[in-house]
Amino acid sequence: MNREEVLRIVKEENVKFIRLQLTDILGVHKSVSITVDQLEKALDGELMFDGSSIEGFVRIEESDMYLKPDLNTFMVLPWTSQVSSGKIARIICDVYDSDNKPFTGSPRYVLKKVIKEAEELGYTMYVGPEPEFFLFQVDEKGAPTLITNDKAGYFDLPPVDKGEEARRDMVETLQSMGFEIEAAHHEVAPGQHEIDFKYKDALTTADNIITFRIVVRMVAQRHGLHATFMPKPIYGIAGSGMHLHCSLFKGDRNIFYDENSPDGLSDTCKYFIAGVLKHAKAITAITNPTVNSYKRLVPGYEAPVYIAWSYKNRSPLIRIPARRGIGTRIEIRNPDPTCNPYLGLAVILKAGLDGIKNKLEVPPPVEENIYEMDLAARRMRNIESLPENLYEAINELHKDEVIKEALGEHVYSRFVWAKMKEWENYNTRVYDWEINEYLEKF
Repeated sequence: MNREEVLRIVKEENVKFIRLQLTDILGVHKSVSITVDQLEKALDGELMFDGSSIEGFVRIEESDMYLKPDLNTFMVLPWTSQVSSGKIARIICDVYDSDNKPFTGSPRYVLKKVIKEAEELGYTMYVGPEPEFFLFQVDEKGAPTLITNDKAGYFDLPPVDKGEEARRDMVETLQSMGFEIEAAHHEVAPGQHEIDFKYKDALTTADNIITFRIVVRMVAQRHGLHATFMPKPIYGIAGSGMHLHCSLFKGDRNIFYDENSPDGLSDTCKYFIAGVLKHAKAITAITNPTVNSYKRLVPGYEAPVYIAWSYKNRSPLIRIPARRGIGTRIEIRNPDPTCNPYLGLAVILKAGLDGIKNKLEVPPPVEENIYEMDLAARRMRNIESLPENLYEAINELHKDEVIKEALGEHVYSRFVWAKMKEWENYNTRVYDWEINEYLEKF
């Protein structure tokens, strides 16, 4: 996509407004709308905004920042086609500071920086995500409830799966926006769904995850439902994850594959796995960034808790899907859909590159069900656990210089500050469980 194509499409499609999009450090979507009259100024990177108003960006005394559109992300939003005042388009932007330099606190810049490091070694990372979400009913005022819109289970069909119509609408909307959807189905828990889309390079995938979350919530709203990517909204049922299928390519060759290896995995692939396992505790602070994330990471619900890898077993952190050749990949199973995808993919890639550069030795695979092992058995196999809560994860991040380097000082310091405030806020509240457990007993 180039400047002339963007201007042509805007004219032909009767686009009247353009949303310039970005995310804050926590991965929350932000945008500013401009009229079509301001588009050429935006394409020249001349539009300024107040960075002090964005979570984790800059202080008020250094707030002037520029939005520079990435033209490859331009698209007309299909759900605005019936708007009488004209259609709306969007462009994802990179953020520059007042000196016209890339802003080091932009999550998209963090990912691009690590991608460049990989490119200097000849590598391109491709990622295919599997995001899950819940659909809840809303009350008479339109506020979300915790009442799921069905009681269906894994792979169930209508009429048991009452979300099928909304899910199909989501798929069709995503396809109209250029997504290649590989699968869409009801998940294990009531009201829980999954839509998988085809792998792309890391930056495109991160952009697509942000777009995906917007589309799912917009379409759900049209169906009178509330979509949430909260990892564990209901106690006692499965939570929502976002498994990430990762591979490294050199040109058009998947370098995770080695036809001469007994298991089809190259040494480079195993070095990458070793790097991710080594840094897994710190990575978890980024890929599972909320207090609620750790309510999902508990035994019994297929969410990984233990730092290990396997060819088939789904209890470890990393699984190797059976396909070989061009489709050889690793599946990282702990991330959840609240993570900032730019930061999440950046720290995973950085950890993998650390494994490759230092030729880290991968531990033996674990094919037994780790959930059924006792502590002694896990210790015999040197199987450690992921952090049990956000506070532990932040402490692990603090100790990991490689992952801190991936984030950069600006993002690291502001992310930790925001997450410690979140933990303190959570930790000092009194919850219904405590009232029910203690009020009359003591």
